[in-house]
Amino acid sequence: MKAELLLRRRVPITEVTFIELIAWRLPTPLKCSTHHFKYRFAYVVNDVCVLRYDNERGKGDHRHVGDIEKPYRFSDLATLIADFTKDVEGYEP
Repeated sequence: MKAELLLRRRVPITEVTFIELIAWRLPTPLKCSTHHFKYRFAYVVNDVCVLRYDNERGKGDHRHVGDIEKPYRFSDLATLIADFTKDVEGYEP
């Protein structure tokens, strides 16, 4: 089985902001991950990614707020989307 693209969406918020949501289902979990998903969710303001949730190979699930990286506890895609959306709505530079 190959990776299956589940979600690919870019949503404009204003003229200078947008969110991008990308998620795949994988045949096997990434290294340092326990689930079968690969994802990258980003909130971009004036061409700068100010908030990102992702799971890189070898790093596991985490989120970036500006230059700060923090672990993220993944449970499912619906919760991931809800958590990301909540952080976008509450984002203050």
